[in-house]
Amino acid sequence: MDGETSTTALPQAELDRITDDLVAQFKTVFDPEIPVDIYELGLIYKVDINDDAHVDIEMTLTAPGCPVAGEMPGWVESAARKVAGVKSARVNLVFDPPWTPARMSDEAKLELNML
Repeated sequence: MDGETSTTALPQAELDRITDDLVAQFKTVFDPEIPVDIYELGLIYKVDINDDAHVDIEMTLTAPGCPVAGEMPGWVESAARKVAGVKSARVNLVFDPPWTPARMSDEAKLELNML
């Protein structure tokens, strides 16, 4: 690059704020069968924010046969779109690697009496 900066690149401070706000929004989405939010359960595998403020989210479910498998990605997408500065969001549901309780945060394990 010859000293030019992209006009679409998000400043680091804005990227950090969006990331923090996304985490806060993910924590408002719960698996109906488990009284812990999806972020603490470790269901969010990856979040990418591009220079145009589009968010790609890779997530899984506790089990492929989860009763809300058809609905939860939409809940997560809606939560991401509530973040100021996010222009669009898309959730990709994956099952590899499979989710295990080891992905849960200590807070989630404590909530479920697993510590």
